[in-house]
Amino acid sequence: MKVVFLKDVEGSGRIGEIKNVADGYARNYLLPQGLAAPATPEAIRKAEARAVIEARKQAQLDEAAQTLADRLAGASATIVAKAGSKGRLFGSVTQADIAEEVGKLLGQEVDRHQVLLPEPIKETGDYKVTVQLSRNVRPVVSLRVAAEGAPVEEKGGEAAAEGEEAEPQPEEGQVSESESESEG
Repeated sequence: MKVVFLKDVEGSGRIGEIKNVADGYARNYLLPQGLAAPATPEAIRKAEARAVIEARKQAQLDEAAQTLADRLAGASATIVAKAGSKGRLFGSVTQADIAEEVGKLLGQEVDRHQVLLPEPIKETGDYKVTVQLSRNVRPVVSLRVAAEGAPVEEKGGEAAAEGEEAEPQPEEGQVSESESESEG
């Protein structure tokens, strides 16, 4: 069935778009919910007018979101969490935790649903996280997850990036514990 979308439907269509969809999908979901209408000339005309209005609104939202994205450019956030000796977190860092930190950077509240994180972070290290401020504006924020009690460095070494602790090296002339145990 050929329909014209009256509202944005994730994965199906945007306002004013004309598409062929399955008859059952149109009859049972799109039409009763008021998300689409049969593609008649009058419905197409109304949807196109509505699409122009929505495009203007979206442009304003994108402009406001871009100013926020500019503030996030080059910014980084640090989350300190309890972790084991190998860098594995006892819990995890979730979208809500990241949204709170990004909100502090922006000076305004950020919804956890705006943080695009495929799965919770479970190890210490450096991560790149995408924040969806509007449909078209998605800045990337640098996030460091550090172990509680560990020194927070500006630039992590190889061991910190992998979430492993570096073994302390003995000074010259000293024997490390592992060497003294093997000798004795």
